[in-house]
Amino acid sequence: MPERSVGTRTIALVGPGGAGKTSLAEALLFAAGAIDRQGSVENGNSVGDASAEARARRGSTEINLTNLEFLGDRFAIVDTPGSVGFAADGDLAIAAADLAVVVIDPDAARAHLAEPALRRLEAMRVPHLIFVNKIDQARGGIRELLEALQPMSSSPLVARQIPIRDGEKITGFVDLALERAFLYRLGKASEPVDIPANLADREAQDRYHLLEQLADHDDSLLEQLLMDEMPDRETIFADLTRETRENLVVPVLFGSALNGFGVRRLLKALRHDAPAPEAAAERLGAAGDCAYAFKVSHAGSMGRLVLARVFGGALTEGTELVTSGGTAVRVGTLFSVQGEKLAKLARGETGDVVAIAKAEGVGPGEWLGRGRAPAATSPGDRAASNYALAISTTDRKDDVRLSTALHKLCEEDPSLGWEQDEALHETRLHGISDEHLKVTLARLKRRYGVAVDSRPPAIGYKESIRKPVTQRGRHKKQSGGHGQFGDVVIEVHPLPRGSGFEFSERISGGVVPRQWFPAVEQGVRDAMAKGPLGFPVVDVAVTLVDGSYHSVDSSEIAFRTAGRIAMSEALAAASPHLLEPVHRVTILSPSTATSRITSAIASRRGQMLGVATREGWSRWDKVEALLPEAELQGLDAELRSLSQGLATYQAEFDHLADLNGKLADEVVQHVLVPA
Repeated sequence: MPERSVGTRTIALVGPGGAGKTSLAEALLFAAGAIDRQGSVENGNSVGDASAEARARRGSTEINLTNLEFLGDRFAIVDTPGSVGFAADGDLAIAAADLAVVVIDPDAARAHLAEPALRRLEAMRVPHLIFVNKIDQARGGIRELLEALQPMSSSPLVARQIPIRDGEKITGFVDLALERAFLYRLGKASEPVDIPANLADREAQDRYHLLEQLADHDDSLLEQLLMDEMPDRETIFADLTRETRENLVVPVLFGSALNGFGVRRLLKALRHDAPAPEAAAERLGAAGDCAYAFKVSHAGSMGRLVLARVFGGALTEGTELVTSGGTAVRVGTLFSVQGEKLAKLARGETGDVVAIAKAEGVGPGEWLGRGRAPAATSPGDRAASNYALAISTTDRKDDVRLSTALHKLCEEDPSLGWEQDEALHETRLHGISDEHLKVTLARLKRRYGVAVDSRPPAIGYKESIRKPVTQRGRHKKQSGGHGQFGDVVIEVHPLPRGSGFEFSERISGGVVPRQWFPAVEQGVRDAMAKGPLGFPVVDVAVTLVDGSYHSVDSSEIAFRTAGRIAMSEALAAASPHLLEPVHRVTILSPSTATSRITSAIASRRGQMLGVATREGWSRWDKVEALLPEAELQGLDAELRSLSQGLATYQAEFDHLADLNGKLADEVVQHVLVPA
């Protein structure tokens, strides 16, 4: 077996949900001899997707890490989730990969599902190739698929293979660089055969096209082609390797992960085309001996683990390092990761992906270095965490455990967040989608034994007034000894939307001593916390204009009470009306779904602001609209159903708008705002 010439190389498997990334990871492990039996996602016995949540949905909910060795070369495989709701978990790991394999279906009609992954890799400058999975189920041709895919990639797609067909069934392939044919064998290496006579002309034509694509970036090769000279295989393979590593071309291979078709050919391509770890370190701005943390895990019995990739020199237990922020960290026990299994590791070599115990204070995106670490790495744009649930523990005794568990879950998954909404008196959990939070709550109960009740979060309705009023508020109480006396007259009038609250005084003659002005204002604010319709009051101005006091019985509490009485009665008399929060929503979606999405916005009382082409994307649109907050509930699920799971949106509060008629009556009658 050949000696390793480079450190462990990291390969990220990316692409749309359902394309077969986890199945491909399983097939790679089996073909390399890392496992003796190939499991499947469907049967729930794959190395990856081993968590209860992934098994339940038959799809990845977090990244899966595995390792294999093939012909003397070591690889760490990072299988990333394809669903939009879970994709953020893989972003930081993908950034540190040496090469990514974009796994897609063979159906040209579904080619657009690959565009988010392709654009993401281009933005990260990660070299990548495409593996067309489920080729045994293909109904169309490879040419049609590549024509559909090409507008989605800035770099030319280079077909490395053409299919051998027996009727409608694909039974093998011709490797255009090797000029050799192979027939598939179930679960085994492909069998070399002569190139079929009926494919000779097409093979020559497609191979020449491959050379022309490579020659666009190699003047020497171009000159050979112009002189009708055929380059040798070494030149072709050298060009394929260099141009793939430099993101000048995107090779395309195909096969079937479940049957093992084309998997060994893919492994051989990874051996030749994946850059050494130093290239990823340079791309990330790292130098010297360091480690890059891309995920925190609390999933296993070992407690808190930091998943990291080693660059430069070896990493050992006890090594003293510093973080990007300058904090000293002592490396704990090292483990290798194979799915859910951990094995103690004496040292992490260049390129290795390891789990580090006791690396407290180290979070995703952090670098650990000797003496000085590179700046922390950001994953860049990711889907917004717009979806929220209000949660409360089923058993109140679990309240303290809930906050601890939520902290750990959010540390593992940067797209999660939680907060205590003091105004609405609820704990809110934020995520990317309803599916994302459903899995999170299942994980919360399974791992930490904390069961919660969930419901849609309360809407931040407000109320205001339509007309000015003048109102007296008088508080007088005598119960023996000193009594309580406060008497105020206030003028209340509406302000333009978004002005907030203004308080002033126009007192003459000292009818209300200046020392009680703040108490009156506080009483007014007390009344505004819950107006006559049951919601906080906004956009009003209050002026204290008159009143009276008692030299013995007047006090701060008396004038505060008088201010509250005056304001409560004034609001009820000033034609109160309801306001609802309206958000500005930006939706990114394939253009094929745009008309359906605009109809959905209209059905949710939305106001369209415009539709534009998404810059730099093929057949994608950016839809902007104003949508009431009450209508955002369920929007993510509807967008997914209208766009084959691709559309995403971002919402930001824009303004408060009047809500009248039947809808306002229903809100006042049925929405409960805790006191």
